[in-house]
Amino acid sequence: MVAKFNILGKQVGSHYLALLTLGSTFAIAKLAMGGGDKNQKPTPPIAASSGEEEEFIKQFLAQAEAESKPKAH
Repeated sequence: MVAKFNILGKQVGSHYLALLTLGSTFAIAKLAMGGGDKNQKPTPPIAASSGEEEEFIKQFLAQAEAESKPKAH
């Protein structure tokens, strides 16, 4: 036998209420832990004394990042 509750004029079994509670709890937790864009990395500001130096630093960082990525076979 199942305990039944009267919700909005309908008889609802307690096991349905338990499943609804668990399902909504896990769904909300999954949505909350989703986070934002994973590709976005915060970088510190480049404190270069000239535009040429800043461009060199950007090129160096791009090259170092390209070398660190694993190559596909």
